[in-house]
Amino acid sequence: MAAIPIRIGIIGAGGIFKRRHFPGLAKIDDCQVVAVHNRRRESAEAVAREYGIPHVVDSPEAVYTRDDINAVFIGTYPNLHRDLTLAALEHGKHVFCQARMARNLAEARDMAAAAKQHPDLVTQICIGPRILAVEPFLKKLIADGELGELRLVRLTALLGDALDPETPMHWRFDKELSGNQIMSMGIYVEEFNRIYGPARTVSAAGKVFTTRRKDAATGEMRNVEIPETVCITGELENGAHYVYNLSSVSAFAPGPLIEVYGTRGTFVYEVESQTVRMGRVGSDEALAEVPIPKELRGEWSVEADFASAIRNGTPVVPDFEEGLRYMQFVEAVAVSLAEGRQVRLPLP
Repeated sequence: MAAIPIRIGIIGAGGIFKRRHFPGLAKIDDCQVVAVHNRRRESAEAVAREYGIPHVVDSPEAVYTRDDINAVFIGTYPNLHRDLTLAALEHGKHVFCQARMARNLAEARDMAAAAKQHPDLVTQICIGPRILAVEPFLKKLIADGELGELRLVRLTALLGDALDPETPMHWRFDKELSGNQIMSMGIYVEEFNRIYGPARTVSAAGKVFTTRRKDAATGEMRNVEIPETVCITGELENGAHYVYNLSSVSAFAPGPLIEVYGTRGTFVYEVESQTVRMGRVGSDEALAEVPIPKELRGEWSVEADFASAIRNGTPVVPDFEEGLRYMQFVEAVAVSLAEGRQVRLPLP
């Protein structure tokens, strides 16, 4: 049987399409991007010229209602993910949604419910790329007991891109656009859930230091309601303690760091350099760099995975059910910040 043609419509073609999606789609046989819609037509036209997309359209509806499209890539801000997903599914389109599944748990639940109502359609969330390279290796170390029982896992993701109070309002600061998402918190948690399991409790503290920023498009001053720094701590279902610290106001900070401490060893991963250091209790005196085994190095393949799911019914990672799991965490952080208390998972 001939492979099913993949005909894609894009709603919101931002930077990740140029960096990852267009190169990935170009490697797939009989796969074509047919139409693109962006908020500004001139930006959609520029993308269409650069990547040979035949149609530029003026609305999302003009993408997901096309008969010559069978899959929709949603790259908009999170505020549109729910409505566009539901509409695309209703029109019989497979859906690929960017990494922030939705603004909040209620929207994510609507998306997951709609996916269940259309089991013949593929629904996939873009996988987080930050620790993809080391994920299979770390999962195997934990499964094989190489680190022993986990005691503490830490994420330190500190940036300084919002330190200057004159930095314009970004969509990640905008509650209406981002909802409960805070920086890259949810994307990391989605990855962590696969590696060492979900959280049992959530306690969060965060702060906005620059409470108003100028909107670059309108020149108006806007309220900033999303924390510029957040520290989240609690217990994982496996019994280990976790501490996740994210910031956008930390100058000269080192790159993102993942630390896993167990009874038999320690694993440290420098995200930007993809460097692993390990130490084993009783045999090592200090951490030492170790290579990621070639056969256990994760590779970016989300576009090929999406196409394979459409053509062969293979599972996708993450699907909307996995998205719900990390959106539970995102929601719990929002509740903890608002009410100043510990939140237990899963939420009702």
